[in-house]
Amino acid sequence: MSRRAPSRRAPAVVADRRAIRDTVDNWVLWRDSGDWERFATVWHPDGWMTATWFQGPAKDFIEVSRQGFNRGVMILHTLGGWTCDVAGHRAISQTRMTINQRAPIDGVLVDVVCMGRFYDFFEKRKGRWAIVRRQPIYEQDRLDPVDPSAVLSLDPTLLARFPEGYRHLAYLQSKNGFNVKSDLPGLRGPVVEALYAEGRAWLAGSPRPGKPR
Repeated sequence: MSRRAPSRRAPAVVADRRAIRDTVDNWVLWRDSGDWERFATVWHPDGWMTATWFQGPAKDFIEVSRQGFNRGVMILHTLGGWTCDVAGHRAISQTRMTINQRAPIDGVLVDVVCMGRFYDFFEKRKGRWAIVRRQPIYEQDRLDPVDPSAVLSLDPTLLARFPEGYRHLAYLQSKNGFNVKSDLPGLRGPVVEALYAEGRAWLAGSPRPGKPR
């Protein structure tokens, strides 16, 4: 019984996936440690970043992240499972992630943990994979005082302004002067379904990576 010869493209696809995953890992390590020169290399020049507190070109995100880091803003990330769909020189990468932010609310130091995914539009240009658009998906979060004996009362009206997936993160950031976007994708619903449709279109050759929020 004859065996099918392995595809000649298989090693190239493995190398592409490895390069994409390396870029995802480097984003977190270099951003959270303040390695701004190398952090800039994970993006293409027209890269776009959306976060709860920022929406705009990657070059501007790098600069405001640098400014926040120097002021002592504490936002850290951890990564988990990863999957990637590659179609020629295009890819959609999804990575399980956790955002951790520590800051005061009304004089009480708290930690917020928000779980979700990085949904990334990748493109290979001149042999280099890099991010064209990053859109986090926010699925679930929680808030805890750093001192478990501290008493904290949240404003229910402010809390209710934000989607369930990042409600406490948005509350913390709003209390610390950030202007937080209130219609970002969560685990379910039309907003995240529209994002998935943009991802499919990107893999199929659409001229733009959707309509960044």
